[in-house]
Amino acid sequence: MNPNQPYNLPPAYFDDVYRANDDPWSFETSPYEHDKYQATLAALPRPYHQRALEIGCSLGVLTAQLAPRCQELLAVDVAEAALARARHRCAAFPHVQFRRMQVPDEFPAGQFELILVSEVGYYWDEPTLRRAAETMFDALLPGGQLLLVHWTPLVHDYPLTGDEVHELFLEYARPGGIAQHLLHQRQPTYRLDLLEKKPA
Repeated sequence: MNPNQPYNLPPAYFDDVYRANDDPWSFETSPYEHDKYQATLAALPRPYHQRALEIGCSLGVLTAQLAPRCQELLAVDVAEAALARARHRCAAFPHVQFRRMQVPDEFPAGQFELILVSEVGYYWDEPTLRRAAETMFDALLPGGQLLLVHWTPLVHDYPLTGDEVHELFLEYARPGGIAQHLLHQRQPTYRLDLLEKKPA
């Protein structure tokens, strides 16, 4: 873990980022992001999900690709500027809803078959990430799946690394845990892990 006191990146951080650049991480144009989105969707073993949650949807580029595989899809983010562009991008999908929400302090009601956490976990410090993980697993239906995808190199602004995020979630898949680890993929600059909540 970074040798800093625990802290979370606040919503204002992301508001400033999107004010400075409409697409600050090149989600719309980067071949790297395009390939990562393809790997993310390919990692999902089920062709269709009744109800899914995407945490940290940003501009909705991945949301639009996930939408055809969901009956209901709720995508949340802390930055209203990003959500406005995501709503426009996904206007053809009436079953996709967008909501400004700061997880884990705010979390949608109900349960989900799929929760996607892509490039967002390292913005939380460890105590907040643990609360988020508990909340997510509580919201997963038995047999529901949680897909994690994160950049792994160190970013000095971020409280955690992608590896630290994934290893914390994998604690739930230890012997006797509530989840099983279905898939692990590591690329040069990101990793992907798929967990499934065990039946009650």
